[in-house]
Amino acid sequence: MILTVTLNPSVDRALEVDVLVRGEVLRAADSHIDPGGKGVNVSRALLANGIRSTAVVPTGGAEGDQLVDLLNAEGVDMLAVPIAGRTRSNITLAEPDGTVTKINEAGPALSDTEFAQVSKAVLDAASTADWVVVCGSLPPGPGIAAFTELCERLVGSGSRLAVDSSGAALLAGVAAGAALVKPNREELAEAVGREPATLGDVIEACHRLRAAGAGAVLASLGADGAVLVDADGVLAGVSPVSVPRSTVGAGDALLAGFLAAGARGSAALTEGLAWGAAAVSLPGSRMPGPADLDRTHVSVTPDPDPSRPLHS
Repeated sequence: MILTVTLNPSVDRALEVDVLVRGEVLRAADSHIDPGGKGVNVSRALLANGIRSTAVVPTGGAEGDQLVDLLNAEGVDMLAVPIAGRTRSNITLAEPDGTVTKINEAGPALSDTEFAQVSKAVLDAASTADWVVVCGSLPPGPGIAAFTELCERLVGSGSRLAVDSSGAALLAGVAAGAALVKPNREELAEAVGREPATLGDVIEACHRLRAAGAGAVLASLGADGAVLVDADGVLAGVSPVSVPRSTVGAGDALLAGFLAAGARGSAALTEGLAWGAAAVSLPGSRMPGPADLDRTHVSVTPDPDPSRPLHS
């Protein structure tokens, strides 16, 4: 079982528009409402492919009730921890060429007591999990020290920890010795203080995170695919998408596919890229199932050319 932890989940409304024009009244061509948050999406992707997962989510207010209803409707196994604040709502505006504009609320503040209750739910459930996947932004309230302690307790208890976050939270996971971290290009740049321009820059940044404590680094690079750096070496892969619809949740699907396939080596990276590409081809934050996956377009290369430039 894979346990996912989303400390700042959301209700996601996605609207498809022909073109986004400021100051105009626009008509949506289509709309979708999905349960949101990076860890939630990992659980949804795993479930869509028949892999057992449990999602830990703090929930509050009418939006929290809606999130629980949406997860129940999809059949996602969850541990909902009640909080006083209102679960946030996010809006995604998607254009036909794949351009996505997101408006994310900050989310409710968690009190120290509420964060302790969430942490207890995670630690109790972690004892039967193959992986504990902590994803997304930190909510207002608990400081980085509390998050660091949670990561350290998970690693100290023997859990295989994966962290997909940004800023101080990502670095806390690295320092705690997470078995896997999954930054995107912007998060990787923030972590090492340098914007990557080539594949070699990405690889160097991944090596720096491993030297700081991470077991493996899976860097998602959008149209440039993904890079895996672990004890076995370096792999890079791409999976082109002919008709992109929404990039929301693509990195989460990549992580889910990678974990589902064993989280190691070319086969796992191939699976992750196939899941991520399928998510880009789907509307809103819908997660791909087996019928959506096409592994034939995935290309994975060991020891890739470090001089290869990244798309701007």
